[in-house]
Amino acid sequence: MPEDNLQEKIDNNLKTITNRLLVFSGKGGVGKSTVASNIAFGLAKQELNVGILDVDIHGPNLAKMLGVEDKKLDAGEDGIIPVPVNEHLKLISMSFLLQDPDLPVIWRGPMKMKAIQQFLGDVAWGNLDWLIIDSPPGTGDEPLSVAQLIPATGAIIVTTPQEVSLMDSRKAVAFARRLELKIFGIVENMSGLECPHCGKSIDLFKTGGGERIAQELNVPFLGRIPIDPRVVTLGDEGQSILAVHPEAESSKAIQNVVKKVLAFK
Repeated sequence: MPEDNLQEKIDNNLKTITNRLLVFSGKGGVGKSTVASNIAFGLAKQELNVGILDVDIHGPNLAKMLGVEDKKLDAGEDGIIPVPVNEHLKLISMSFLLQDPDLPVIWRGPMKMKAIQQFLGDVAWGNLDWLIIDSPPGTGDEPLSVAQLIPATGAIIVTTPQEVSLMDSRKAVAFARRLELKIFGIVENMSGLECPHCGKSIDLFKTGGGERIAQELNVPFLGRIPIDPRVVTLGDEGQSILAVHPEAESSKAIQNVVKKVLAFK
């Protein structure tokens, strides 16, 4: 398809999507996909129509985390049909296109850009209140492609409290500003662990670093999400902590992030 026609399809698709939110991080291992999937699930719990787009071409994990890894994509009259997760949430991921989940995707930048264009232009997203875009870590091809293809995109930067992660978060904020993304704020993930034996909080990776860097860079701080082993177990089972344990401190923290996202102006 000629580039002009594909861009026209992207533009037409974007007209039916009210809000677009890129979730990314300066480095890997900070739980970004877990945060992105739970934000999407939290928005869907509000009976908002939500799409989640996994643009991690090399390591697409969201189908597994959302419990739809055995599904395949179908085509309709208006394009590719996203895989439904529940009544209000649907997903597009590279994992649905892999014949063997153990084989790597060995692509250079232009091929990744083309895939993201097709995810945006050839997918029949329909009317969405929110499109959540889960990007791989860093400031490379995927988040750059999203920023260039989708104007007026918001951004959430996920970090952990220790200085190594915060160093890369500064770069992520600078990246978002340079590309004129609307910075919704910083989420500090893995912020403390409640000891299952004594109930005291253990700061495995320190705490407070995300809030400190948000103040330093003059961007909103969206909250701290504590470590909860149940998040890991449920993610492997394709479930959300919000659905199974809404009373958990980690669930309350995620719900607070969702509230701040909805209140962002």
